[in-house]
Amino acid sequence: MTNPVTTQQSGAIPTQPGPRGEAGPANAVTPGPGGFAATGTAGAFAPGAEGAVVPGPGDDAPGAAVIPGAGPSAKPGSRPTVKLREAGPDDPPRYAPEWLQLREPADAAARAHDLLDPLRIRLANLPGKSGGVVIHDLGCGTGSMGRWLAPCLDGAQHWILHDRDPYLLHFAAVASPRSAADGSRVTVETRRGDIARLTPDALHGASLVTASALLDVLTREEIDTLAAACAGAGCPALLTLSVAGRVELTPSHPLDAAIAQAFNDHQRRDGLLGPDAVTAAAEAFSENGATVRLHPSPWRLGPDQAALTEQWLRGWVGAAVEQRPDLRAAADAYLADRLASCAAGELRVTVHHTDLLALVRPAGGAS
Repeated sequence: MTNPVTTQQSGAIPTQPGPRGEAGPANAVTPGPGGFAATGTAGAFAPGAEGAVVPGPGDDAPGAAVIPGAGPSAKPGSRPTVKLREAGPDDPPRYAPEWLQLREPADAAARAHDLLDPLRIRLANLPGKSGGVVIHDLGCGTGSMGRWLAPCLDGAQHWILHDRDPYLLHFAAVASPRSAADGSRVTVETRRGDIARLTPDALHGASLVTASALLDVLTREEIDTLAAACAGAGCPALLTLSVAGRVELTPSHPLDAAIAQAFNDHQRRDGLLGPDAVTAAAEAFSENGATVRLHPSPWRLGPDQAALTEQWLRGWVGAAVEQRPDLRAAADAYLADRLASCAAGELRVTVHHTDLLALVRPAGGAS
């Protein structure tokens, strides 16, 4: 493989990515293909304000005590999102590693294993991949996709991790897996990049594109760009855990439907597709000649996932209230009631997602 290779130690994501302060020479960023910047070595990054917000006593107001990424947690009108676009000084907070760690077990349990066999068959039949596969993980966060998928695939793998956030890229690199299902070597490099400028050139030599919880924070134009880039490079895409716009809570509550609708409307702000993203992506990949498979991938949260359920509830209700301020008074009582049920082990939540596998025609070959 022609990509520069950086092997990393595998293991748990550290509490901090390194000493506070500016990165040293090892973190020098050089331009990569397609407008991305490649970092061969992970180093020290200043955490800034990405840490968890510690709940205070009786802190049950919508949007309060939310870990960045779980829901609105900063100034009014802001909305955390992955660092896919150029950042400004007033950008909302990034996804905190604490949130990504908290949701990783639920994500792993939810992802659609039924899509793995057709993916394995496609990867095994790709031309010119005898030396291993090259996998681009877009909006990688702390690298949970690689930790889930790399041990499910045979053969040597080189993962190229993309995110706008160098802090999260560091976490992803240091906690990446070292071996595939058959013991073959897994290596990794990181690239900072903007998905809105993704091109087939950036994916040159790619065997697969992956992403988790990404499609719903993209615009239609960005999804079209992604589908066209994958089609141009002839590589399939596995895009998991996109919100489906449906939530089920047991026991039910009269306010459930209003909160869910307001949350879905919040997801569609600023041209983002939210729960409409999977349909748009399926259409975009199909229009580019891909065979698309969809499979449900719901979170199923019970007493064993109480910490995740609490953060999800705060973020879910907080986003709904940000969208519809007239709900605030009722939502305060609703959230307090739901948090009490969660703490008592009485609440069950199903958050529906959808996984998408797009089997793009290989470059220069038949589908």
